[in-house]
Amino acid sequence: HVQLVESGGGSVQAGGSLRLSCTASGYTETAYSMGWFRQAPGKDREGVATMYTGGGRQYYADSVKGRFNISQDNAKKMLYLQMNRLKPEDTAMYYCAADSDPFCHPRNMDWASFGYWGQGTQVTVS
Repeated sequence: HVQLVESGGGSVQAGGSLRLSCTASGYTETAYSMGWFRQAPGKDREGVATMYTGGGRQYYADSVKGRFNISQDNAKKMLYLQMNRLKPEDTAMYYCAADSDPFCHPRNMDWASFGYWGQGTQVTVS
């Protein structure tokens, strides 16, 4: 079965950087949608950055455009989120998600359409 494991969260001062990593295992498909989502206390889960592992563009929430970058290493089945110029409002639990269903398209950044989730990694910006 599919497993996603995030790492790389932590505490950082405003203006700093962090790089999140997600290891995917159990996928038999060669391409699928993957993305990063986050949820702050008392707020809804929101899409941060998504992409299709088979190629194509990346999608970003307006709040992170120009500061965050999503990338992948297909050979290692790794997904990354480089977060620069972090702000206190970026504080949240960050989750890696994936799904191979064709109705799960990364451009929608719809967390409800992703069926596989990691356990999350906390990012705190002060």
